Amino acid sequence: MAVVKSRKQDIDMLARLIRAEAEAEGEMGMLLVGNVGINRIRANCSDFKGLRTIPQMINQPHAFEALQHGLYYQKSRERERRLAQRAVNGERNWPAKFSLWYFRPGSYENPGPCPPTWYNQPLVGRWKKHCFYEPTAKECASVYSMF
Repeated sequence: MAVVKSRKQDIDMLARLIRAEAEAEGEMGMLLVGNVGINRIRANCSDFKGLRTIPQMINQPHAFEALQHGLYYQKSRERERRLAQRAVNGERNWPAKFSLWYFRPGSYENPGPCPPTWYNQPLVGRWKKHCFYEPTAKECASVYSMF
């Protein structure tokens, strides 16, 4: 059962985003990016107040670097659509379970260490080249009560 409302075109949009943001991180990496996106819609706090839909979340100014690159604008594929649907259905995995941010430090070829904080929020873990950050309860208590 979906935890956010979605239409077919929303699933396609999320599928394109997770591929463009994390294709090199494998299926789990792409699912983790989907987790963060769905968390942003559901948490309604911090920089993500008022987001209610997948298109609003994806098109939030400066939210995703992938929108500046061609891969996002390619047709979605079945593999990524299945992953997007899993995220929309509420599947959550560490380190993105409560994360609202992720970041890939360094270059693609030479990833750097994860900074201890990102947007003043603590590092919770790393998946391959991406670092994931959870808000503190003070910053966003609602992210911890979404389930």
